[in-house]
Amino acid sequence: MQSKPVSVFSLAVLVAALGYFVDIYDLLLFSIIRIDSLKDLKLTPEQIASEGLFIINVQMAGLLIGGILWGILGDKKGRLKVLYASIILYSLGNIANGFVQTVEQYAAVRFLTGIGLAGELGAGITLVSELLPKEKRGIGTSLVAGIGLTGAVVAFFFKENFHWRTCYFIGGGLGFMLLLLRVGVLESGMFQNIQHSNVSKGNFFMLINNGKRLKKYLASILIGLPTWYVIGILVTFSKEFGEKMGVVGKVDPGKAVMFSYAAISIGDIAVGLLSQTLKSRKKALFIFYGLTAIGIVWFFNLNGAPVSSLYAACALLGFGTGFWAIFVTMAAEQFGTNIRATAATTVPNMVRGALIPISILFTSLQGSAGYVNSGMITGIIVMVIGIVSALLTEETFHKDLNYVEQ
Repeated sequence: MQSKPVSVFSLAVLVAALGYFVDIYDLLLFSIIRIDSLKDLKLTPEQIASEGLFIINVQMAGLLIGGILWGILGDKKGRLKVLYASIILYSLGNIANGFVQTVEQYAAVRFLTGIGLAGELGAGITLVSELLPKEKRGIGTSLVAGIGLTGAVVAFFFKENFHWRTCYFIGGGLGFMLLLLRVGVLESGMFQNIQHSNVSKGNFFMLINNGKRLKKYLASILIGLPTWYVIGILVTFSKEFGEKMGVVGKVDPGKAVMFSYAAISIGDIAVGLLSQTLKSRKKALFIFYGLTAIGIVWFFNLNGAPVSSLYAACALLGFGTGFWAIFVTMAAEQFGTNIRATAATTVPNMVRGALIPISILFTSLQGSAGYVNSGMITGIIVMVIGIVSALLTEETFHKDLNYVEQ
């Protein structure tokens, strides 16, 4: 049982942060090496754009399915068991990615890897939220996300120095190394208190069969939509946007991902500290929404600008979407211990999976509005949905998490 307060610099926080580091390295690796790897598979520039979007959508579908699977298991079997199992699956998946020879194989393995990647963040955030006192959990989860998101920066530097297949092998190896660090981490005391009780645990339908809980759950998901619109559309396809807008210089989407995620890492820590200062999750969230909106406006006004300006815009977009840690923490804080892992694991993966309808909207508008305008219209819709959802969400900064849902 957990009775003694845990420090934000405890082993549990460190291991959750390093786990998320490997998670992000693996999750963003395809976006970073998309062009190099698909060129190596003999695809044309047109195919690289279309098949690249297909593969990233398949990966997101895996995350969507995995989010539900691991969330349920996290509440039924424990937070730590999910962390162990998910990391084994995505580590094996990344090693397999190093051997793919066709687009079909690539997509299939990214799907399985996506299922594995879905368990890391939600289980880690749930564990840290339940181990830390409520006055410190926002800082703890921000440290997890802030440290973890630097995985994208490391992935870019590895891409610059190693063959794309080797980058996948490295990701798999890092995952297995993490298993050794997890040995000394304690299970959540809140989970242990209900582990052998008769209360319903890990019941996904409890999130949707009650009107009040369903409203909270949907709002928790929709709050995060701007994050993957920015990363999955603007940053991942920054090369294509740059060409359409006449950006001067060659755009490297891997470098765009690196700049954005370096800034996201800083933003995640900053939003946690801001939330702590303001004693509010929502106020901090709205400030970072504002920064994201400014970044989107800047991105779509880069006509004829130098490539350095595009990278700078991606950095601002990244810093603005650094509210990722707060949004996942808010999801964990919305629900009782018996379905908390289910909520905290499914919510971020529902957001990642939402890239599929976002990309469908983006591509469907291109015939009438053109490539750049389609991206702009999609961004406006996504931001409005996020803002309205945040307005409808309760403040959870001072909320006691030691309760169950009936």
